[in-house]
Order: sequence, then structure tokens, then C-alpha cells
Amino acid sequence: MPYLLQMNFKMNGPFGDEMAEAYSDLAESIIEEKGLLSKIWTENPETSEAGGIYIFETKETAENYLDMHSKRLANFGVSKVHAKIFAINAQLTDITNGLKRE
Repeated sequence: MPYLLQMNFKMNGPFGDEMAEAYSDLAESIIEEKGLLSKIWTENPETSEAGGIYIFETKETAENYLDMHSKRLANFGVSKVHAKIFAINAQLTDITNGLKRE
């Protein structure tokens, strides 16, 4: 069963194109994480927040990533990460094209 990890945290930037340029190497490393199916990068410059929506193969891989990434963010100076893990109802999600599986 796939699991969704939702993370957000305060960040003073960069955002937009500058964020894409600054974090492209990080994005390349994230895609190699065990069990990761996809990530959507989120940002809100008006509230100085960033984060992501991740889809993992299992709850265990989502939990492992949350632990590792929270530590990485702490090294970047992010002291408080808001995170939740949800099971994905694949049957309903398939109807609404939420998970593209072959």
C-alpha cells in the first residue's frame, strides 16, 4: 500500500526559479531514496514556507525518509518540521488519476 508523507516548515527562501536552481542537486539525490515514488515540491513565499508531498511504497520507507530528512533540515537550520503520514486509498485515488501505475 502506498503512503503519503506531507512536510512543511518555515524557510526564508529562495523560492521560484532561484529555489529550483539552488536545490536541483538535492532533487537529484531525493529521487534515489529507497521506496520513493514521487515528490511534489511546495512553496509559499508570502508565508515563508516550503516543503513537499511525497509518495512512498510503504509506511516504513516514508517513516525512514521523514527521520533522515528532518535531520538534514536541522543541519540547514530548520528547527521545526510539520509532518504527517497518511495511507493512500489506491482504489479511489486511481479513479481520480492520483497515482499513475502501469
